[in-house]
Amino acid sequence: MRVCHLTSVHPAYDTRIFEKECLSLVAAGYDVHLVAPAAESGDVRGVTISAIPRARNRFTRAFVTTVRVWARALRLRARVYHCHDPELIPIGLLLRALGKRVIYDVHEELPLDVLDKQYLPGWTRVVLAGIVDLSERAAARGLSQIVAATPAIARRFPATRSVVVQNFPLPSEMALVDGRPYASRPPLVAYVGLINEIRGAVEMVQAVGQLATQRSARLLLAGRFDSPVIEARVRALPGWRYVEYRGQLPRPGVAQMLAEARLGLVLFHPRPNHVRSQPNKLFEYMAAGLPVVASRFPLWQDIVERTGCGLLVDPLDPEAIAAAMRWLFEHPAEAEAMGARGREAVRQRFNWPCEETALLACYARMCS
Repeated sequence: MRVCHLTSVHPAYDTRIFEKECLSLVAAGYDVHLVAPAAESGDVRGVTISAIPRARNRFTRAFVTTVRVWARALRLRARVYHCHDPELIPIGLLLRALGKRVIYDVHEELPLDVLDKQYLPGWTRVVLAGIVDLSERAAARGLSQIVAATPAIARRFPATRSVVVQNFPLPSEMALVDGRPYASRPPLVAYVGLINEIRGAVEMVQAVGQLATQRSARLLLAGRFDSPVIEARVRALPGWRYVEYRGQLPRPGVAQMLAEARLGLVLFHPRPNHVRSQPNKLFEYMAAGLPVVASRFPLWQDIVERTGCGLLVDPLDPEAIAAAMRWLFEHPAEAEAMGARGREAVRQRFNWPCEETALLACYARMCS
């Protein structure tokens, strides 16, 4: 049964799209195609990638790249189409009009994302978020199925046509990398992911700067800076001298870096799109056996306190962040036990095989 994933925004080898969903479908026997921005087309691990040029800007992505995605989608003649971007909803509706089954994969709460756009005036954000909310939910009614990345996202859509497929770690991500025993590791702190202001970049560097004078702590930082402005601001902080920036790492490089660290940081600011999110890095740190220092949001508090895998702090308070890190460094046995509890929670519950079952059941219904 031929199925086709469509994205104009995400790279071809996106972890959720390629590593999890596409490869799970390949293993289940589907003929899987992926239309996505990539350097070249080809067959990769059983997935047939149909490459389209990466858009130069938002305008070309909205009006040129989507047309290219539409043309490739028609050519493939799949039984089921799986759209991963809001801007592809019109394509999904056109495919439905042609009698195709169409899944809309909602990665984040789009209205809350609009509320986070600081370059828009406050009243404009509120009005635009309302319009986006109504438009997305109305358009989704014309599609076959909604796949939501979190329970909070799923609640925005009809329960009878929604399925939750959470972005939990793969078994390969749960394999511990050989490294130094936890108690003998130096005081290294890890952060992996997009580096910007609202994900706590400034507070992380400030906290490590405060701690480094007492504990010789260093921050291992991996990922892409969101803009040259935030990169310049972070590099200008006094605490930057205690940062080891490793750039964008492949998955094996991320695993190796986490095997060096004593704890992981998830310090998102309390913004609308963060409070109900479930960031991948939280579960990746847990899978690596690291205790976490995380923002005190109700959802995160439920996960961290229920599993006993770390400490919660005010993400806007560098002193509180430094104090939490100091406690974990000064209590290595307790910190290691927290990491072990987090890893066990991932092994039992927060893992991709548990979510894969829901995805495959969804496809079985679509293809029946």
